[in-house]
Amino acid sequence: MAERSFYKSRLRNKGQITVPSEVRSALGAEEGDDLIFYTDEHGRIVLSRALMIPPEDAWFWSERWQHLEHESQADIDAGRVKSFDTINKALDYLEQVKDADA
Repeated sequence: MAERSFYKSRLRNKGQITVPSEVRSALGAEEGDDLIFYTDEHGRIVLSRALMIPPEDAWFWSERWQHLEHESQADIDAGRVKSFDTINKALDYLEQVKDADA
């Protein structure tokens, strides 16, 4: 088991704290970053850096899209993919598959 590290900070007026530099470094957090505090299944408070996703990129991180990404990667890893030098060769292949299925 990894050795535990402890860091101290003082609660200030209005509930403010300074996050120790070692903790900021471990989180990869910089000035202006948002931090998230939550409780785990044992009731412990956990601190993590909030990774904000621009709204125009949110579709990529949806559960459905991530499932499709994992399926695609599994196909690539297993060699279940085709490569084509030109778009016409790709279209010809798709036509052959379509005709074979008909």
